[in-house]
Amino acid sequence: MVHLKRLKAPGTWRIERKVAKWTVKPSPGPHPVEKSIPLLLIVRDFLGLADTGKEARKIISSREVFVDGKARRDYKYPCGLMDVISIPKMEEYHRVLFDRRGLLQLTKIDEERAKWKLCRIENKTMVRGGKIQLNLHDGRNIVVEENSYKTGDVLKISLPEQEIIDSIPMDKGYLAMIIGGKHTGEIAEIEEIVKTNSPMPNVVNLKGFSTIKPYVFPIGKDKPIVELPGVEEYGK
Repeated sequence: MVHLKRLKAPGTWRIERKVAKWTVKPSPGPHPVEKSIPLLLIVRDFLGLADTGKEARKIISSREVFVDGKARRDYKYPCGLMDVISIPKMEEYHRVLFDRRGLLQLTKIDEERAKWKLCRIENKTMVRGGKIQLNLHDGRNIVVEENSYKTGDVLKISLPEQEIIDSIPMDKGYLAMIIGGKHTGEIAEIEEIVKTNSPMPNVVNLKGFSTIKPYVFPIGKDKPIVELPGVEEYGK
């Protein structure tokens, strides 16, 4: 279980740094280390369901903890942005989100909200038969018949069926969560997307600041469709 020094753990982790020397490093998976939390830490430190790592591993190995609708037995499994953590027997449902300090947090949700998640389209590829494969931020791929989505758009998909329920475009007037840089965790309205004729990423101008497009994650039109950590309603 010992793989990562606590002092060198990503700044996005909400863990105590000096209570012990070591912590758990996430396994390679759908989310990078700096934007994910190992499942063991979620069970033990975030949800408080265990006092020790051994107890947390036992809970996880019992197949009672689900991530995006699937039971996960790997205690190092990386849980990242928008992932849904469910423990049906306890009626516990949470979504992984950034708070306004830029830390990854669990936001409590109800059972109905646990049936879907938001996924951003990172890129698209053409596959056999003229279909389009959408490659999403959490490592999953969805094949669609028509090229009706663009890179940066966000899909609302069902769990675990992975069917598209709705979409949120990366466009002017939509709200977005910032998922990288010094504004991580902030919510702002998109005002303009500036295309750059260079290898550098496009720039998005939002109300009050600007950032690069890879840091922008649309989450709704007039208000976020996901419940935000510690925020009852956008703008309050």
